[in-house]
Amino acid sequence: MKKLFELSPNLDRKTLAERFAKTSRVQVRDVLTEDTAREVLAVLAKGTPWGMATGAGDENRQSFRAEDMRTPEGQQTINAAAMGAQENSARGEYGFRFAHYPILTAVQEEWEIESPHEILLEHLNAPEFMDLARDITGIDALVKADGQATLFAPNHYLGQHIDSHVGEGWEVAYVLNFAPPNWCPDWGGYLLFLDDEGDVVEGFRPRFNALNLFKVPQSHMVSYVPPFAPMGRMAVTGWLRSQ
Repeated sequence: MKKLFELSPNLDRKTLAERFAKTSRVQVRDVLTEDTAREVLAVLAKGTPWGMATGAGDENRQSFRAEDMRTPEGQQTINAAAMGAQENSARGEYGFRFAHYPILTAVQEEWEIESPHEILLEHLNAPEFMDLARDITGIDALVKADGQATLFAPNHYLGQHIDSHVGEGWEVAYVLNFAPPNWCPDWGGYLLFLDDEGDVVEGFRPRFNALNLFKVPQSHMVSYVPPFAPMGRMAVTGWLRSQ
């Protein structure tokens, strides 16, 4: 029986922890074994019913399921929400648009029973992964992970924000990347970190089988994926929480 999720035995946790301690962020490359990384990619690429997430400010976030996108009425609603996000961004305010599948919500509401997505979320909450996160971040209070599958395709982006939900137990954001190995910088989709003056101080290329960890709140964004990008950037993302 194939495994869905297995950490690489070759991770230098000490060096990764030192890097995180300096900047409150790190990219862990080749985090999973090659075989299980490809298994997760197959779940995302072939077995995920992609919906859409949009946001026009913190108070107007919307999540649409795949079936919402199959009707003219649903498409009209989603297009209006995406336009609202775009208008916010045009004013320099927070906005976002990307394809997603909210794994935690799907599990809680039993959209699917014993799906690969549910098994994946179990692995993210298993001692092996949580111990890795605690070892690298030095935050022993981390107790659980939520998660969603995300796909940044052409015209998708995530505007600058800080993830200030510390009161809800958000401690560390994670992005488990499964972008194609030949991802080109011109295709966008980079995780960028900004200083108080809006300058980019560091950026992580979306790499296949790479885990980004960064402490929140911290100013960051995902750069716009242009129309000419020939493919999308898939990942599993969420927060590692203390409650």
